[in-house]
Amino acid sequence: MMFLMGLVTALAFVPLVWIVTYVMAKGGRYLNPAFFTQLPKPMGVEGGGILHAIEGTLLLVGLATLFAIPIGVLAAFYVAEHSNASLAIAVRFGTDVLAGVPSIVIGLFCYTVVVKSQGHFSALAGGVALAIIMLPTIVRTTEEMLKLVPRSLREASLGLGAPEWKTSLKVLMPAAIEGIITGFLLAMARAAGETAPLLFTALGNDRYEISKIIRQGIAAGMSAGQIISGVIGQPVDALPLTLWKYAQQPYPERIAQSWAVALVLMTFVLSVNVFVRIWIQRRMSRLKG
Repeated sequence: MMFLMGLVTALAFVPLVWIVTYVMAKGGRYLNPAFFTQLPKPMGVEGGGILHAIEGTLLLVGLATLFAIPIGVLAAFYVAEHSNASLAIAVRFGTDVLAGVPSIVIGLFCYTVVVKSQGHFSALAGGVALAIIMLPTIVRTTEEMLKLVPRSLREASLGLGAPEWKTSLKVLMPAAIEGIITGFLLAMARAAGETAPLLFTALGNDRYEISKIIRQGIAAGMSAGQIISGVIGQPVDALPLTLWKYAQQPYPERIAQSWAVALVLMTFVLSVNVFVRIWIQRRMSRLKG
C-alpha cells in the first residue's frame, strides 16, 4: 500500500518536473544580462530585454499586496473571532464565491469601475484587480491559521486584562504568523501569474521605465506625490502579459523571448516560495531552541 501511495505521489510530481525542465531548456538559451536591463527592441529586430515587464510586475504585485493585506487580515480576524455573527458568515460566503469568479470577470469589473472613471489604463487599476484576486486566499488562510492557535492563549491574555485588539496583535498574530505569511505568498504567487485582468486594466507599455519617470519628474521640479502618481498612473507591462503578447507574434525572436519570459516568471515565483520556506524553518528552529 505504501509503495502504491509513493508511486502515485511520484506520478503527481512528474508534470511539474517536466514543465520546469522544458521551460528551462527552451528559455535558458536566451537569458543574458542585457535581457534583464534593456527595454524591448522594435518588432523584427534582434535583442532587447524585459526590464519594463520586471518593473511592472513588481509594481503591480506590490500595489496589490498593499491593498489586499490590511483588508484581508482585518476581515480574517473578525471572522475568526466572531465566527457565528451574520456579518462573519456573509464575509466567509463572499470570499468563497469571489475565489471562484474567473479572473477575466474581475478585470472587466475593474475596467468599468477604475479605468473608465480614470479615463485611462494604469498600474493602479491593475493593482486593484490583482488585490481582489488575492483577497480570498488571504482571508481564508489567515482565518484558518488563527483558528489553530490554542484558545487558552487568548483566554489567558484577556484574563490578564489585555484588550481584544492587543490580544489579537500581540498574542494571536505572532502565534499564527508562519501560516499567515504562507497565505500571503500563495496569494502573491497567484497574482504574479495572472494575465487576463491586466488586459483590461494595466494594458501593457513597452516603454515603461520607473527610473526614467523619476528622473524626468525631478528634472521638472515635481513633488514626491506627483512623481508617485506618474509611476502608478500610466499603463504598465507585466511578465505574464509580455509572455502572452510575445507568444502570439510571428517573429522567431519574439517566440524565443517568450520562453525566456516564462522561465523568469517561473523562477520569480519559485524563488519567493523557497526564500520564505527557509525563513519560516529558521524561525521555527529559533523558537524551539
